[in-house]
Amino acid sequence: MVGGAASAGETDTAGTDPGRDWPPPRRAPVALYVHFPFCVSLCPYCDFVVYAGANARGPRNRIESLVGALETELELRADALDVAFGRPGAFGRPPLDSLYIGGGTPSLVDDASLGRLVDLVRRRFGLAADAEVTLEANPGADERGNPAAQRRAGITRISYGAQSLDPVEVKRLGRRHAPGDVADAVRAARRAGISSINLDLLYDVPDGSLATWMTTLDEALDLKPDHLSLYALTLDDPDAEGLTGPGGDHLPTTSGARRWRDVARPAQDEDRAAAQYQHAVDWLAEAGFLGYEISNWARAGHESRHNRAYWERRPYDAVGPGAHAFDGASRRWNAARLDAYVAALSPGDGGSPRLPPGGVEHLDEATAVAERTILGLRTARGLPLADADEPPLADSFAWAMDQELLEVTDDARIVLTTRGRLLSNELFSRLV
Repeated sequence: MVGGAASAGETDTAGTDPGRDWPPPRRAPVALYVHFPFCVSLCPYCDFVVYAGANARGPRNRIESLVGALETELELRADALDVAFGRPGAFGRPPLDSLYIGGGTPSLVDDASLGRLVDLVRRRFGLAADAEVTLEANPGADERGNPAAQRRAGITRISYGAQSLDPVEVKRLGRRHAPGDVADAVRAARRAGISSINLDLLYDVPDGSLATWMTTLDEALDLKPDHLSLYALTLDDPDAEGLTGPGGDHLPTTSGARRWRDVARPAQDEDRAAAQYQHAVDWLAEAGFLGYEISNWARAGHESRHNRAYWERRPYDAVGPGAHAFDGASRRWNAARLDAYVAALSPGDGGSPRLPPGGVEHLDEATAVAERTILGLRTARGLPLADADEPPLADSFAWAMDQELLEVTDDARIVLTTRGRLLSNELFSRLV
């Protein structure tokens, strides 16, 4: 992998991981996430912070006001980092290794605004010369934007939300694009010189089949992406989990989405999902992809540096409605409600901008160690064998080995087996 993040098989991050050293120090971010919360339409399975319809398109769209609020939050967060760690480039304040602009559909942002956001991040946070700069995009012709302009703005990596390459499944999932749009988007990005392309795909689609999944994977590989993110479709209930209040980081589920999920859940199948995942493991390995994390496969050198920062518990900053940040000792988040977010950063009464509402969680040692253990096991690198004798893994290690969920590699690492990846939630629930 180019740049500062360790690739599979390189050194551990345990020496600086707050899951090991307690109490942990606050650390300057190595990555930054920018959340753009608009989509042309809302997919019924989506729990991300998304505002659709007139918010995103037409004369009453709120994109410009949101971009202005994002710019103000970036300035305020950068000011706080300057006070805590010095200006970018100072000792203890490295430039960012990764910038990730996600959503929503941030490819809806106009070219000038996108370039201005990236330039602001470069000026106030610092961007390494070889930084990974990712933009999420929908592949439809009217949503993917101009990849040549995106590259000029500094984008080095595009992640397309394909989800399926079967026309029936695409419609069933409520997507606006057609499978052919994905191929068109990838070709346009390649012509523009985008150096790394990811495709997001979903398995365990309601009423899906192993055969359809196999065809989707084959057609995805024919497009020669550099990275694939394969996610089991999960239909959670953020309302029931208490995440959707005024200060919560999720939005209430719409009545239409709730009805769709009630019909979709019985049409999913755990055994079919397991067969689909097993096929992906075998087929992608044969195609030369490294399954470097439970849901992520990449050609050599194209592992997502940004997501690795999350899995390695490295510090990252974040802006936008519902965005989460981590400084090595605590986690903070912005509330999801757009009106409150914009009102704080762009007050209409002429007052000074202020940081948006949200919350902070100061992690205790047990939580931090459990996070480190679970996140480490999600990756192909796994954990050092010595962790088998330490909590929280010590109490479950023998059981997990007996159930063939874990194995020990020749270089004394604890890793999930393929069965363990499929049943990881059962193991992880024992570790928290």
